[in-house]
Amino acid sequence: MNTADRKDTYPGKNLCDNELEKGWYRFEGEAGTRMPTTRVHKDKCGTIFPGWLNGVHPTVEEGEVVREVCFSAFSPDCCYDRENIKVKNCSSYYVYELDATPGCDMRYCGTDSP
Repeated sequence: MNTADRKDTYPGKNLCDNELEKGWYRFEGEAGTRMPTTRVHKDKCGTIFPGWLNGVHPTVEEGEVVREVCFSAFSPDCCYDRENIKVKNCSSYYVYELDATPGCDMRYCGTDSP
C-alpha cells in the first residue's frame, strides 16, 4: 500500500478495496507510514468512504491486537460502516491484517501523521 491516492489528504474518487485479498499489509511510500487514528473526512484517500483506525496503534509489547476501522460518512457517529482488523507493531513500522471492504467506494487510508 504505497500509492499517493491512498493518503488521507488525497481527493476522493471511486477507488475501493472491495476486492482486496485478505493478508498483512504495510503503509509506506507516498501512501504514508501508518493508518490514520483520527477521522478522515468523506471524499479523501481516493474514495468516497475512507477507512481509518478508530483507536490507538499497539505498542511492541502488546503484540497483535484487534482494532476497529471506521469508514467515514456524514452520519452522526462519523461511520458509514465498521470492520475489525488485526494490527501489529513491528518496532519501526506497523502491519495490518486487512480484508476486502464491505462494499465499493470504501478504502483503507494511510498517513504520515502520528
